[in-house]
Amino acid sequence: MAEAAVELLERAARRDAALEELRALRVALQAVPPAALRARLGEHHLGALFALLSANDREQVSACVSILERLLQALDPLYVIQNLREELQKGLCHPEDSVKILTIAQVGRIVEDPGAVMEILNSLELLRQIINCIGGEKIAVAKEAIKSLSRIAQTQEGLEALFVSSLLSDLKNVMATSDIVRYRVYELIVEISSVSAESLNYCANSGLISELIGELTGEDVLVRATCIEMVTSLAHTPQGRQYLAQQGVIDKISNIILGAESDPFSSFYLPGFVKFFGNLAVVDSPQQICERYPVFMEKVFEMAESQDPTMIGVAVDTLGILGSNVEGKQVLQKTRSRFQNLLSKIGHQAKNAPTELRLRCLDAISSLLYLPPEQQTEDLLRMTESWFTSLSSQPLELFRSISTQPFPDLHCGALRVFTAIANQPWAQKLMLHSPGFVEYVVDRSVEPDKASKDAKYELVKALNPVAENKPHSVHMREYELDSLLFSTCWM
Repeated sequence: MAEAAVELLERAARRDAALEELRALRVALQAVPPAALRARLGEHHLGALFALLSANDREQVSACVSILERLLQALDPLYVIQNLREELQKGLCHPEDSVKILTIAQVGRIVEDPGAVMEILNSLELLRQIINCIGGEKIAVAKEAIKSLSRIAQTQEGLEALFVSSLLSDLKNVMATSDIVRYRVYELIVEISSVSAESLNYCANSGLISELIGELTGEDVLVRATCIEMVTSLAHTPQGRQYLAQQGVIDKISNIILGAESDPFSSFYLPGFVKFFGNLAVVDSPQQICERYPVFMEKVFEMAESQDPTMIGVAVDTLGILGSNVEGKQVLQKTRSRFQNLLSKIGHQAKNAPTELRLRCLDAISSLLYLPPEQQTEDLLRMTESWFTSLSSQPLELFRSISTQPFPDLHCGALRVFTAIANQPWAQKLMLHSPGFVEYVVDRSVEPDKASKDAKYELVKALNPVAENKPHSVHMREYELDSLLFSTCWM
């Protein structure tokens, strides 16, 4: 089979191959492992096939793309960049998207190879074509170009090439293509900045981060909503947070939230701004962020207490993020009755809201109630128990009723709530003394799909430690649960 493929390949290389021959070659190559062709594959074969891409025949171009995809897999990335540099440059500016995708995929292979990536840095024209791909209509090509440039910038030489050469002008020129393309470049800059403090300095010195910040704090509410997502990503890294603090960006975001009440269009950007502080609190310090920017917590509570499902959803998500660690839980506990009352509303929404909001409420409740074993102090256990009881007059039955509904997402969400509290003594006691709960836990027949079975299994695993180190005077019902859990085969 390999011989037949090589013979067809030779025909294609000697003269202009007919479409039927290209089709036959495409089929033949599918039956041959790429490694079997490596020794027989020459530069003249590939050159001829790349030349056929210039034909004004979409079927021929499509066939050649499929053939080249198969053949290039057999070649080392270093060989590709050293011997097919010109072909790659032409491919990146080809009018057919399929050719661009083929070529940019090869660029992706090259930049991931430590030896080959340096070869790209020696070709400013190829780098310029990759930058221009960010402005293309095909999002798949643009995404791959961003990924490749981000990888190139992980070296000192790559940073120098992109930001201390004429390529910076190319990057700024491509930004002028459209709003969408400008945001793609901002996305690239944020990705590069997230690698290291040195990378961020290069990006900052280029002026592009300042442009992003300028748009974030400008008057266009739709632009604000887009830019805050990228600034949130930048804040995930220590150097990003330090930069934003030094530039006064966090204070500016806080002030915009403060003035949002008088802005009739604030609903466009307010959710993103609140999420920014929620993420910032988790990666930094919930207590410090909430104390320094009290408008954040106040706005979260206002949104949660509103009647707007969109705002409620964002607030619930943010509370779940904030309460995902002990420090955040303690911040929420300090609000006392206001948060307790809010939990009652969240419990109500988990039961009665539209499905999407119900799921978000269930996820937030799981996050708020979970306590790692090493952090289960008496005070924290009392806190989570009081939070659980604030959710409903009969919270265990609330989540049990949700878990029996014929909607897999809701079913799994309710099981995750049980799993979150299953290692806490007060919850174990509550579950063990609830009629029918033990039987429900070990009944695999009620799980309709794999996701549900996996969720139930996680609950069983969380409950299993109940069976370890039991005193001899343990209640018979606890013994029953232990025996059932250990005798049940879940996998």
